[in-house]
Amino acid sequence: MNLDEIDRRILAALQKDAHVTTDRLSEMVGLSQSPCARRVRRLRETGVIKSYVAILDQVKVGLPVSVFASIKLERQREEELDRFQAAVARWPEIVECYLMTGQRDYLLRIVVKDLESYERFLKQKLTRLDGVASIESSFALSQVKHSQALPL
Repeated sequence: MNLDEIDRRILAALQKDAHVTTDRLSEMVGLSQSPCARRVRRLRETGVIKSYVAILDQVKVGLPVSVFASIKLERQREEELDRFQAAVARWPEIVECYLMTGQRDYLLRIVVKDLESYERFLKQKLTRLDGVASIESSFALSQVKHSQALPL
C-alpha cells in the first residue's frame, strides 16, 4: 500500500494517542472530518493499523523482569520451526519472538515477576520442548528505550 504524506501524519498522530478524536485528528493533519475518518477506516481495513491497545507499565503490573533468551534448535526443518512457534504462541510470558539469522534460531523476550518465575518457566516449559538444543538467557538490568511507534 502506498502511503501519502497525510496518511503518514495520521499514523504518526495515532501512534502518539490512539484515542484522539476524529475532530482533533483532522485538525492535526489538515483535513476535514469526513475524509480523515475515511482514511483512518481505510488504514484499518487494509491492515496498516493492526489494532489499538493499552500499553501497560511492566513494573507497575508486577512483571519487572525482562529476560532475553536465545534459542538454538537441533534442526531447522519446517516442522520443528512450526512446532516451536506454536508453543511460543501459547505462552503469555513470551511477549516477543523473532526468527533470527546467525548463530541462534530464535530470540525471545520473556516477562516475569522474579528470578524464580523465570526458572519455573524455563524448567516447566522451555526446556521441555522437543527439538531445543540450547538456551542462552540474558537479564535486562534496565530499559533504556522502549517504543511502539514506528519512525514514519
